[in-house]
Amino acid sequence: MSLSTLSRFCLVAALSVSFASAHADATSRYCPDFLAVQGAPEPAHRGEFTFSPYTHHFSNNPEHKKVVLVAIDEQLPGDRLCGVSFFSNSFGQPSVYVYAGQQFNNLWGVPQLFAKVTGGIMYGYVAPYENKVPLNYKGFNPAIIPSVGYKLTQHDSVQLKFLGTAALMFSYGRQF
Repeated sequence: MSLSTLSRFCLVAALSVSFASAHADATSRYCPDFLAVQGAPEPAHRGEFTFSPYTHHFSNNPEHKKVVLVAIDEQLPGDRLCGVSFFSNSFGQPSVYVYAGQQFNNLWGVPQLFAKVTGGIMYGYVAPYENKVPLNYKGFNPAIIPSVGYKLTQHDSVQLKFLGTAALMFSYGRQF
């Protein structure tokens, strides 16, 4: 991925965070209301910005390119979330993933340890790489991405995303 593409990804993410912060009060949501657990307490943070500078592929394919991701999530009552990520896929194609998910905090009694599972629609694996992801139709395919993370501070975390049998993605998250 070129520096200009990375710059565009970062700009889109920064504008998304700025827009969400400037135009949202404590009760407005961008995610559909049905995703929130009714009656659950409001989350401690409004959202999370995620950046991934590195993905480790399990296979050594000479066609693989560097994968860089930026994402923004909205945190919802009941430890649920929804969001969008912009990334360059393993073959250098601009891609997007729109998702909803659940976070599981305090894993094994460790307050800093958490897991997330997201599911949604991904777009970006187009010719000649349309067969590199399952159930792809004209670049669109369903995706489920589990991850584990560790909270470094109240706002900062590191996360490891499991990309099926293809790769592991390393990322940093900043809650706001």
